[in-house]
Amino acid sequence: MTKADLVEEVMKVSSLSKKHAEIVVNTVFDAIVEALQQDDKIELRGFGSFRVRRRRSRQGRNPKTGDRVAVPAKRIPYFKPGKELKDLINGEGGASPPAGGRAAADAASDI
Repeated sequence: MTKADLVEEVMKVSSLSKKHAEIVVNTVFDAIVEALQQDDKIELRGFGSFRVRRRRSRQGRNPKTGDRVAVPAKRIPYFKPGKELKDLINGEGGASPPAGGRAAADAASDI
């Protein structure tokens, strides 16, 4: 799914104009990015959480020449899916799998 697809989906379920739906999607993304820049944790119950992980500086190696290279410390955004999301994706917990998933599950049970 692309950002444009997400805007279309917001338009469908909220009956907003395309411009307003795009503003909503951009506002959510901007708020997530801003919170991560400030080292805040974002927790969306039933979906998952976003946080920043820190990587220490280290010595790397240039694969082409074999020379040692200093890799600086950095902050990496990290997403951890919630239990409910995992269960929905795996078809557990009474949730029905996506349309394509049910056919695949039926085919697998025939084996």
